[in-house]
Amino acid sequence: MISDKVQFSGADGSLLAARLDRPHGQLRACALFAHCFTCGKDILAASRISRALTELGIAVLRFDFTGIGMSEGEFANTNFSSNVADLVQAADFLRQHEQAPTLLIGHSLGGAAVLSAARSISEARAVVTLAAPSDPTHIEHQLPEDIREDTDTDRVDVSLAGRSFTITRQFVEDLRAQNQQEQVKNLDRALLVMHSPQDSVVPIEHARRIFQAARHPKSFVSLDGADHLLTSRADAEYVARVIAAWADRYLPHATHDDGEPAAGVARVHTVSGRPFTNEITVGPHRLVADEPEHAGGDDAGPSPYDLLLASLGACTSMTLRMYARRKKWPLDQVEVTLEQRALHARDCEDCVSEDGHVLEITRRIRLSGTLDEDQRTRLMEIADRCPIHRAITGEVKIRTTMEDGP
Repeated sequence: MISDKVQFSGADGSLLAARLDRPHGQLRACALFAHCFTCGKDILAASRISRALTELGIAVLRFDFTGIGMSEGEFANTNFSSNVADLVQAADFLRQHEQAPTLLIGHSLGGAAVLSAARSISEARAVVTLAAPSDPTHIEHQLPEDIREDTDTDRVDVSLAGRSFTITRQFVEDLRAQNQQEQVKNLDRALLVMHSPQDSVVPIEHARRIFQAARHPKSFVSLDGADHLLTSRADAEYVARVIAAWADRYLPHATHDDGEPAAGVARVHTVSGRPFTNEITVGPHRLVADEPEHAGGDDAGPSPYDLLLASLGACTSMTLRMYARRKKWPLDQVEVTLEQRALHARDCEDCVSEDGHVLEITRRIRLSGTLDEDQRTRLMEIADRCPIHRAITGEVKIRTTMEDGP
């Protein structure tokens, strides 16, 4: 995926730090991710889900709420309602720069926030909650008793996840003013509820309440064995795969006006907003090419020269394995390492060219298996007969034409 750091104005005008993860190819839809209480946009669950969705052609915007992470603003001045307002601002940013989000995903309190924000994002067609409370006031259990019970206490400093935050009276009062059940009942979007029976922060009973209050279409997936923050890589990746599969039904289908290239045809498309990034389509396969950062690129994929080396290396390995299989020789593994450099023709003793530069490729081959010396010698001779080797050392004609079209 392509990941860009972006900023946009939150509800109170503070600049919010965000990351926009985009697919390499055609953009199919956009999703908006809301992180858990006092977490951040780079939590493992968020990054894994983003990666899985970009593989479906879905861009994902994940950001730090006001006063969290790299975002500006004072956390003490925020509340649940301001988080919802930040989500609406994030949707506006996507609407202006890519397209409005059709999928909303929220983790923990972020799940409650997307349920509330959905009514203000008309383009949203599907909502996913991860370990979300059925009532935002559940977050009060993480707060000191004096801010919850003592009306004379206006603010307290608390330590959450190893960081200090100031919680104010207005934060608690705003939580209590929410009517989450009514929001769920009138959601009018497809809903996926995901929750772990072992969640010790937000018990699974909350998932039951959300699911019962919602109207169809709705789905529930039990995250058996997972913890609240989905800290296990396996759990985060499982959640990502399930969301990607479930959301596919509710998102626009990808369009391919030209269809897949025929066998032997490669199609290369530039990636919008990137100086040199290209998506390469070869039948059903997708590759990415780019230039390294020192050359002005984004290093999103191998460079054209890297792809040339990879092509020669793959062809060499396949040719040797085919030959050994046909001969029934005990060849177990083939490792091909290639390097390239440009040198002046006058410095190349065995080159035909006398002027200009020559591309020199050094190829090192390692063969594993109980091969005798004659077999190894023969395989090294066969390496020079791979089709790509013959193509780039023989005569190649490239005929270029211009085609009309957008």
